[in-house]
Amino acid sequence: MKKIFLIYTAAAMGLGFSACSKSDFADSYSDPSKVQASTVDKQYAGFVYSYNRYNLPSYWNYFVILRTTLQHFTQAVGWENGDNQYVPGAASITDRWNDYYYTLGQYRELENIYNKLTEIEKKELRIYMLTATIYLYDQTQKNVDMHGDIPWADAGKISANRGNYAGALAGYDGGAAIYTKMLDDLKAFADELNTITIRTELVTKFNNQDLLNNGNLTLWKRYCNSLRLRMLTRVSGVASFQTRVNAEIAQIIGDPVKYPIVGANTENIKFNVFNLNTDINSKGFRSGLEDWNGNIAGKVMIDHMKTNADPRLRAMFEPGATAAGVYNGLDPMLNRGTQNTLIAGGTMAIYNRSTISRNEFFPGMMMNAAEVSFMLAEYYVKASNLAAAQTAYETGIKQSVEYYYWLRSLSNDNTAGALTPTNATEINNYIGSTAVKWSTATTNADRIKLIALQKWIHYSVIQPNENWAEVRRLDAPALSFETDNSNAQKQPPSRWVYPGSEITYNSVNYSKVQANDKLSTKLFWDIQ
Repeated sequence: MKKIFLIYTAAAMGLGFSACSKSDFADSYSDPSKVQASTVDKQYAGFVYSYNRYNLPSYWNYFVILRTTLQHFTQAVGWENGDNQYVPGAASITDRWNDYYYTLGQYRELENIYNKLTEIEKKELRIYMLTATIYLYDQTQKNVDMHGDIPWADAGKISANRGNYAGALAGYDGGAAIYTKMLDDLKAFADELNTITIRTELVTKFNNQDLLNNGNLTLWKRYCNSLRLRMLTRVSGVASFQTRVNAEIAQIIGDPVKYPIVGANTENIKFNVFNLNTDINSKGFRSGLEDWNGNIAGKVMIDHMKTNADPRLRAMFEPGATAAGVYNGLDPMLNRGTQNTLIAGGTMAIYNRSTISRNEFFPGMMMNAAEVSFMLAEYYVKASNLAAAQTAYETGIKQSVEYYYWLRSLSNDNTAGALTPTNATEINNYIGSTAVKWSTATTNADRIKLIALQKWIHYSVIQPNENWAEVRRLDAPALSFETDNSNAQKQPPSRWVYPGSEITYNSVNYSKVQANDKLSTKLFWDIQ
């Protein structure tokens, strides 16, 4: 694919950062057009930054890519039904694909620089490769979860191939094989992070270049082990992974000192926004989510939250401008004319602008406590430890409530007006409500549905990739969609197809996966 070739070349040569200021990298990438001037620490900072429009809420990701795809496929939002609405657009697919491979190319160049070091230098700078790979694997997991098989092991190596385009054409690796490799490495990294040391004179430099965790090794351990937990949970229904899943999750939770995870909101892994005058900010969230009514609330979520007095409701949503304070969600099964009238009439609730879309200090969320608790709850259900499952489930709800009120506390916007604080009584009443109470579920299948519902609300529009993956994997919550008779794809897809450029420019390798390149092809972990 010609455009990808150029991206690979730019990544390999250190080009493509003209829009980024030096302050964003603590003086990294001062002359990115010169490979010989690059070093491990400089390349590391550029690599971590390179995917930020997908980690920090940006206009491009939310408006161009997510607005008509994942946000609809999960019913995290309400929208006016339209023709061909379950077919991801070419622009969405191509842009996200290209950006992932640009970032992968940045990582490959980091590998190239690192591999040329002496063994002593490699040992001293090992922390850069460990943490860079953990971060890459988080992004790779999301890309696999979108497409399934992808070019990976041999992708992005045009610099290593000395500009040989033909030699840089990468074959497709199976999704299960990629997961296996990443899980193998992350397990090893989890052990290595417990023994690694950083030379005193390098600590400040690493802290400055680490744009995610600011050099905090404990947070990197939590990130590594929580990412393992996420990936193990994702493949937990696959027979060939089940022995591994059970053993490794048991090992993680059985030794929290050696394998710490994100257990509290103070430990969340995120890109913090400190200075709105740098490129690390969330200014694009406003137009990205709000434009063209992209922030309308969906009926299923609103109805659940209203009926059960969910304390997150007022932190997450605002009543429509003409709704007299009543929260209403848009029904996806109404005809589009009725939907259009309701949206135009201002009676539909919207996502809380002060908490979310106009919160310019909104962090780039990578991993948080509530999602980890919900993953643990699922594991305990399957392990028949129902007491521990209930504790993890209820803890996750409490952490999710705390999370949304904490997000509001970061905001520099008050469009939605003052937010009434919540309290333990309100939270416990919600946990004890009919559709939430643990004891109402009498089978493991029903318990998993309770967990899935809470995970879905928690992810909302903030973690759309994880939301779509879990909705597909668990087939819960049960969501109804209008049948689109204008297209062969009548319901939301099971995956995204590959961009057309792969068909044109990587045709030999593409031909080997072509038979499965359909919107209806389920991913290897989607076996419900």
